[in-house]
Amino acid sequence: MEETIDEEYFKDKRLQVSIFMSPANVHVNRNPLSGEVVYNQYHKGKYLVAWNPKSSTENERHSAVIRKGDTEVLVKQIAGALAKRICNYLEVGQKVKQSEEFGFIKFGSRVDLLLPVGTKVNVQLNEVVKGGVTVIATL
Repeated sequence: MEETIDEEYFKDKRLQVSIFMSPANVHVNRNPLSGEVVYNQYHKGKYLVAWNPKSSTENERHSAVIRKGDTEVLVKQIAGALAKRICNYLEVGQKVKQSEEFGFIKFGSRVDLLLPVGTKVNVQLNEVVKGGVTVIATL
């Protein structure tokens, strides 16, 4: 977890939690919260290794923002050196439920969550998490 300035959507300071997936992991991506999709954008880019800090902004990626009340969370699917195919099923205006599948990244990579500053993060660096089971953060 680290504080970062989001240049894409929020244009302000956010907490970034990055989840890395190896080729051996399940690559289904799940909604981090229930709400409405208010932003959904594909970005062409490079294929740097997923753990490179620049992969979050320079790699091929698909970003979506889900709004619940006054809270918005940006979730980024980021391609890596091996992962060259991102699938995203979300559409602006769509109502989504927490933990439901919203897409996948073939052959591993990375998902970033950009959360409001002050969010309680429930996981530690290098902790192994399980999709649909592990509570990453509490808004």
